[in-house]
Amino acid sequence: MLWGEKPYYSLDYYLKQTFGSKTYKASLDAGFTCPNRDGTIGRGGCIFCSRGGSGEFAGSRALSIKEQIDSQIEKLGSFHAKQYIAYYQAFTNTYADLDYLRRVYEPSFLHEKVAVVDIATRPDCVGEDVVSLLCEYSKRKPVWVELGLQTIHEDTAAYIRRGYDLTCFENALKRLNDAQIPVIVHVILGLPGEDKEKMLETIRYLNNAGIFGIKLQLLHVLENTDLADEFRAGKFQTLSMEAYVDLVVSCIGALSPDIVIHRLTGDGPSNQLISPLWSRAKRSVLNCIHHELKTRGIYQGCFLKEQG
Repeated sequence: MLWGEKPYYSLDYYLKQTFGSKTYKASLDAGFTCPNRDGTIGRGGCIFCSRGGSGEFAGSRALSIKEQIDSQIEKLGSFHAKQYIAYYQAFTNTYADLDYLRRVYEPSFLHEKVAVVDIATRPDCVGEDVVSLLCEYSKRKPVWVELGLQTIHEDTAAYIRRGYDLTCFENALKRLNDAQIPVIVHVILGLPGEDKEKMLETIRYLNNAGIFGIKLQLLHVLENTDLADEFRAGKFQTLSMEAYVDLVVSCIGALSPDIVIHRLTGDGPSNQLISPLWSRAKRSVLNCIHHELKTRGIYQGCFLKEQG
């Protein structure tokens, strides 16, 4: 089965089918923090999270949201995109009072080149008031919400200091689904203590969770994180490229064909990346994944019958 030229339901295919042309992300930093950093839940953040709150590729918070969007569009101009996704990426982008949320969201809904507003956050920061606000905005432009689940396994969640349990995620997902706001879930592959089967259990769980999209993220060890201390102490090893490619191919085969795959790997800032260094060659990694899918004849959802 093919979606365009690929054996999986890619974000690129979805965007072309939905909007009819190339659509790129303008990544934004709207000045948020995180309850896992400011003392509400914890102060260290998730064990893997960078000082930039995973927003190293976002715009500068010294600029207004409109200025960040315009700056990102100028950088991406060579790709000839006609429209963009305003991606609120850095830290927890619903973690503020509603007045502040309105101030930082409004410029994206007013911008003529923004087709979708994509908001990354935590499940414990998606209360009824936030969902109501997002539902209001979704009448103007499509709104997506990204939730960082990473894993369904509570022992791993405790190790990475995620700060909420699976029930919290399920409740947030239900609120968003009830409001018909599409949800994209982040999953990290290669977390310490998880073998291939445990990672596939997270994928199988999400098949029935009612999600719109998924991001598969390779575990990166970055400077100035507690995960870096664990790695240097020899407490775990990161995945080899061969192991990661095999794992992603298995995840694609096990994933429902209705779920849009927004990412197959990820970018770690080169000046902060400790391991795995092979991940810097993102294009090469993607080429290996595509080659392996073709060689093994695997397409999204092909393992579902085997799973019963």
